Amino acid sequence: MIPRYSRPELTAIWEPANKFRLWFLIEAHACDAQAKIGVIPEPAAAAVWAHGDKPYDENRIARIDAIERETKHDVIAFTTELAEQVGEDARFVHQGMTSSDVLDTCFNLQLVQATDILLSDLDRVLAALKKRAFEHKSTVTMGRSHGIHAEPVTLGLKLAKHYAEFDRGKARLSAAREEIATCAISGAVGTFANIDPFVEEYVAEKLGLRPEPISTQVIPRDRHAAFFATLGVIASSIENIATEVRHLQRTELREGEEYFSKGQKGSSAMPHKRNPILSENLTGLARIVRSAVTPALENVTLWHERDISHSSVERMIGPDATVTLDFALNRLAGMMEAMVFYPDVMRETVDSLGGLHNSQRVLLALTQAGVSREDAYRLTQKNAMQSWSEGKPLKDLLIDDPDLRAHLSAEEIAGLFDLGYHTKHVDTIFKRVFGEA
Repeated sequence: MIPRYSRPELTAIWEPANKFRLWFLIEAHACDAQAKIGVIPEPAAAAVWAHGDKPYDENRIARIDAIERETKHDVIAFTTELAEQVGEDARFVHQGMTSSDVLDTCFNLQLVQATDILLSDLDRVLAALKKRAFEHKSTVTMGRSHGIHAEPVTLGLKLAKHYAEFDRGKARLSAAREEIATCAISGAVGTFANIDPFVEEYVAEKLGLRPEPISTQVIPRDRHAAFFATLGVIASSIENIATEVRHLQRTELREGEEYFSKGQKGSSAMPHKRNPILSENLTGLARIVRSAVTPALENVTLWHERDISHSSVERMIGPDATVTLDFALNRLAGMMEAMVFYPDVMRETVDSLGGLHNSQRVLLALTQAGVSREDAYRLTQKNAMQSWSEGKPLKDLLIDDPDLRAHLSAEEIAGLFDLGYHTKHVDTIFKRVFGEA
């Protein structure tokens, strides 16, 4: 994480103050559960809350760090500092638990906290895309395949396509949140030999989690692999729309561009430059988020009931992937909210090749008139290639072609060049994407 690509709401989740606070909640709720079933005295559990439930300020964090430098164990350092706050009753803290009970449950809590913010980020992206899609529902633009003119679409359809993609991403992220929201308080090798399963159930309920059905000594990492894979898919969706913006902003197209504010500079050398810096930046950020996916998949394989080969990985990819995606989603939303489009340029582009985009209509009309598909394709392509190379309107060439006129009249040919033909089902598609409203 670096400040340039971070927002404080998300980075705070990964700060030591929040982490230690969550560790405390796990331990304190576990003490309450132990007291309820008579394993530890109820006054001891109350003492943990009374004396340990204090903010993890700079002094407490520094003390934990100092103890860890000696013990070389983060959870022991934490419980030692907590004992200094609680006193004699602290001997009941961590009763029957192992470090992974604290670390894994906390990590899942942090991922849940991050996901709630990411879901809100996606709502902002979706709102921006929906607004701009309806704004340009009927704005005709050229559809392209392989980067080459194909047939007309509308800008609204382009944006609706991205809306649907991010809507699927939100559904996946909601499912990933559900899958990652588990708690493990099962003790060494996950057998509950030294701690009653009730403790896990109690702590899970208090923290808004579910008990992990079987945790060995760690929560199974296939859950985390699915979670980070979902982040990677959302990052790819960000790059998908960013790439579209970068293409539209090319000087040769200039059908749209990122908002260029007063006083903004595009180049240190060339004062005329207006570069797609936001979408290029988003492309790079997407790569960072996706880089977490492979390590998360590799973390699934652990030795026997537990090893810590996953630990160092997660200390990095947990903060980096969530913080970066949070920043990218907000940057994308802001970019789309202010994005500038040029409908007149789009229409000029549509008209620039003399109606070539109607070639499929001609092909289909010929087959309807009784011509074999192969002959219809040959007749249409011959005129289309002439239009392409000589810059003559396709309609005029078709009307002047006696072989083609043997099957279609001039009036029938002219009727094949109606632009509205290509957009007649826009409403249907919009209803599929956005619903009747």
